[in-house]
Amino acid sequence: MTLLPRALPADDAQRELLHNEVHARPPARIRLPALVVYVAVLNEGVSREDEWAHLRALPGQQALPLQALSGHFLRLRFPTHTLKWERHTEFSRYSIVQTLPEGALADGDEAALMRALVVDTAWLAGIPGKTVAAITMAMVHGDVDDTAAMRQIAGPWFEGREPLASLLGIRRSCAMTDFRLRDSGFERLLVVCSAQTSELRVGRISQRLLELETYRLMALRGLPVAKALAPMLGEAEDRLAAITARMENKDASDQELLDELIGLAARVERATATHLYRFTATQAYHALVQQRIEQLRETPIPGTQTVGEFVLRRVSPAMATVQASAQRLGSLSQRIERASALLRTRVDIATEAQNQTLLEKLTRGQELQLRLQTTVEGLSIAAISYYVVSLILYAGKAGKAAGLPIQPELLAGALIPLVLLAIWWGTRQLHKKLHADPDAPTRAH
Repeated sequence: MTLLPRALPADDAQRELLHNEVHARPPARIRLPALVVYVAVLNEGVSREDEWAHLRALPGQQALPLQALSGHFLRLRFPTHTLKWERHTEFSRYSIVQTLPEGALADGDEAALMRALVVDTAWLAGIPGKTVAAITMAMVHGDVDDTAAMRQIAGPWFEGREPLASLLGIRRSCAMTDFRLRDSGFERLLVVCSAQTSELRVGRISQRLLELETYRLMALRGLPVAKALAPMLGEAEDRLAAITARMENKDASDQELLDELIGLAARVERATATHLYRFTATQAYHALVQQRIEQLRETPIPGTQTVGEFVLRRVSPAMATVQASAQRLGSLSQRIERASALLRTRVDIATEAQNQTLLEKLTRGQELQLRLQTTVEGLSIAAISYYVVSLILYAGKAGKAAGLPIQPELLAGALIPLVLLAIWWGTRQLHKKLHADPDAPTRAH
């Protein structure tokens, strides 16, 4: 074989992985009549190595390499059956396809059915994880146009109860279930296919029905969370309303209100961090439920409710409750944020008012200081003039004692106006110089 030269740039590191994702979980080819035993378990705290060790406990699988589970999908083939393992984010699925035991539909005995399983029930009970879904699905050939014949087949399988039923696709198969758990922990499904239905189509029908039930149960996991959260949401909403009313009435200090808002916000954010993933996952699983129902392309049988209609009617109220709780939680967080913003605005306004009052007090203080300084300057001029005049008086007395024709008192009295004027003028000049050049004293110093 001649290798062609590569005519492309280097591959992206994930190109092959992403390209092969379309082939990651192919549906099985199921030959009728068949029994599908399906178990889905929550894998929280369960590693891939734990599931690998459990798969190796099957007969002939002691040499199963861990690398075989790297794609989170594995199909093991045995002489009498096949086993499929799939690992998802929150759960792992085990599907066993075997030949339908003889007489299983005729009597519908649960204990006999468990004994006829090709896999030891102890191995099923030892699957690591917590069971979220368990189904035994009988798949047989039959005339889907003969409603009476199909009801006769379904009678023993559903222990005489009236099942829900839907024609699938172009009336080539019929799915029936009663959504009841047996003592074994399994619920039952029955699929009747026309003789023209291919093995691959039977595999797709099986996969869609099993996924529908699994995703339905995973979607409903958000309902207990929403119900448990409802009292806290109601209490938090009442408390926020009370805090807002106290803000309006101004009967509490800003610091007290802020402390209460911070505590309430922390409580709501903790609830958001704890439950947001569950609410988001619930919406995603609900979308998958709706998608699988659409893919079944159901046609109703007169007088019987379809499987998809029943599922949607039972799931929709729960999804509405979960969605309402998620919206209340988000709305509560936003309302707390707005209340905090209002309180911060009030605190800012109060702070500005306090700053304005403080500034006014400082201004009045400066005015008083200026007046005091002016008064002191006036006294200083008088005091300096007094000392200068005193010096002149003493100088006049000294001159008179020396024989000069001077009257010291007259001389001092006559010079008082000139001394006052000179000292006042000198003080003004000093003020002008200081105001004109504030750094002048520093440079002079």
